[in-house]
Amino acid sequence: MFNWLKKLGKATTADASARFEPVSYQGFDIYPEPKAESGQYRLQGRIVQLKDGTRREYLLIRSDVLPSAEQAAELMVAKAKRVIDENGEQLFD
Repeated sequence: MFNWLKKLGKATTADASARFEPVSYQGFDIYPEPKAESGQYRLQGRIVQLKDGTRREYLLIRSDVLPSAEQAAELMVAKAKRVIDENGEQLFD
């Protein structure tokens, strides 16, 4: 009787664990990592820069939640590009 609920739950779990390719932008790598939360996906990811052999990382988490992991990943990349444009390397200070 509730088999369709189990199937729905499995689809959501598979979506949540989906991997997204990093995006290179102005010397930074953007890693979208949407986080499953209450049936939606929180905008989350990392901005990484390798400089002089040192890896610097900034965790970007926003309050935005979207209905799919793909939408959250896409918006995360757009917001990360804006953060990079506005802050550049000062992002890590």
